[in-house]
Amino acid sequence: MLTKDLLRVSRAGGGYHPKFAGRESEPLAARVIGVFQGHVGEPRHRLDEALGELEDDADDFKLVRGFAALADREATFETRAELPPERVRRVAFEEAEAVGVVTADEREAALERVADRLAADRSAVESSLYADREVNEVLASFDPRWSPDELLERSDVSLERSDAEDVAEAVRITPENLIRLYNLSLAQTALFDATEVRIRCSDPRTLVTAVKRLELMYEIRTDDGEWDVVVTGPDSLFRKTRRYGTRFARLLRTVAKTSEWRLTATIDDRGTERTMRLSESDPVAVSSSRPAAETRFDSGVEAEFAARFESVDSDWELVREPAPLAVGESVMIPDFAFDYEFAEFRVFFEIMGFWTPEYVEKKLGQLAALDGVEMLVAVDESLGVSEDIEARDHRAIPYSGSVRIKDVRDALRRYEERLVTASASALPDELRPDADAVSLSELADERGVSEDAIEGVSFPDHRRVGRTLVRAELLEELAAALEPGMSLDDAEDVLSERDVTDTSSVLAELGYEVVWEGLSGGTLRNAE
Repeated sequence: MLTKDLLRVSRAGGGYHPKFAGRESEPLAARVIGVFQGHVGEPRHRLDEALGELEDDADDFKLVRGFAALADREATFETRAELPPERVRRVAFEEAEAVGVVTADEREAALERVADRLAADRSAVESSLYADREVNEVLASFDPRWSPDELLERSDVSLERSDAEDVAEAVRITPENLIRLYNLSLAQTALFDATEVRIRCSDPRTLVTAVKRLELMYEIRTDDGEWDVVVTGPDSLFRKTRRYGTRFARLLRTVAKTSEWRLTATIDDRGTERTMRLSESDPVAVSSSRPAAETRFDSGVEAEFAARFESVDSDWELVREPAPLAVGESVMIPDFAFDYEFAEFRVFFEIMGFWTPEYVEKKLGQLAALDGVEMLVAVDESLGVSEDIEARDHRAIPYSGSVRIKDVRDALRRYEERLVTASASALPDELRPDADAVSLSELADERGVSEDAIEGVSFPDHRRVGRTLVRAELLEELAAALEPGMSLDDAEDVLSERDVTDTSSVLAELGYEVVWEGLSGGTLRNAE
């Protein structure tokens, strides 16, 4: 983007349209490039003076400054000094205080003393004193430092690089590329004052992916089968608009890469609401790049959350980017869904970056009228724009840096409690398993319910030993087969032959404990 003071727009007819540069501006762009090329090796203040003269000759000084600001990104400035400037200044201030500098002669005397202390020439002291100030930095080079693909990935605005005529040994900025970059940057700057942008393009799914990756606040509305992506603009936020606005402006790159697109923005023009319309017919072009490697996640926060959630034991399966949800005239594509293992029940999950209380309520409220649809949202506290935002209920989960698995599982547990109650109510009061020994998890799987759901069921024919149900007759048989002094390995064989896997619980039930004798293994003895 450009800075706000370089914005050039037309308000003719009450509208709001950027004043794009065309082919007629190529000579001016070439002169700006020439000024930079001609001042390599010179201090910045001389470059600025030359650009100032160019502004005086041009019809629009803002256009010159815009070109110069973009060209400056391709320039390398460095401090050139024979002596470290900070050290020279420190010694100079000490000597000036000692001499009591008031007149020019006293200044000369102080500088001579500085040169003596530093064992340097007086001219070296003079040239080094303020060499690190920005105006004295030297333009070291004006060559591109990145390849075309690196430039495309580098920031919100990038150059397309092609071999230019009349330039040898290096690929340099051309007037055409500078104008292309200027027009994109100008449109991005104009969007910084948007309160809302409605976009329709030939590749809406790619657009939605970009919106989610940039963590923008959005919704999708349908009209005659077409998707309109409506994005909240930075000017509608109260705080931290710079960070959000930069991400918002980057979205234009994705839009402009599609073959057909239409953008309608509501602009807050210093208190006056205006409408800006852009489309593929405007000179807002982005060079194509090699296809990016497919990524599964829109952000590092999502990737980290998914990896940690899938590593813990849970009755919920995580689903990445479930099918879109039709909500009235809108469409929603949540980041994740949680599918409950023991019932046809799904909870959608959205991780939000920037947000407002109204946006969170709208996300949750969109699904209120749909039966069987539930949604959780994680809201980033560090990116929030209002201090008085608090989670209204368990469905809004605050996070900072990363989403805590415990917070999500606590929120899911509220649904789980209802599901367990429902599945438990469908079970009989008593269960009589056929097996002599069966674990609660096996029985729950057999019944298609969670282990919690069978906690309240009675088992007349079995005794509960740890997490295993064992028939009383089998316990008596095991008691007869085991004896003190038996090795643990032999005892486990006895239990295994009878399909009992919870060794420690059954041994404790029968009154045994295991004594370990070094590396030789364990031995049964009567518990004290």
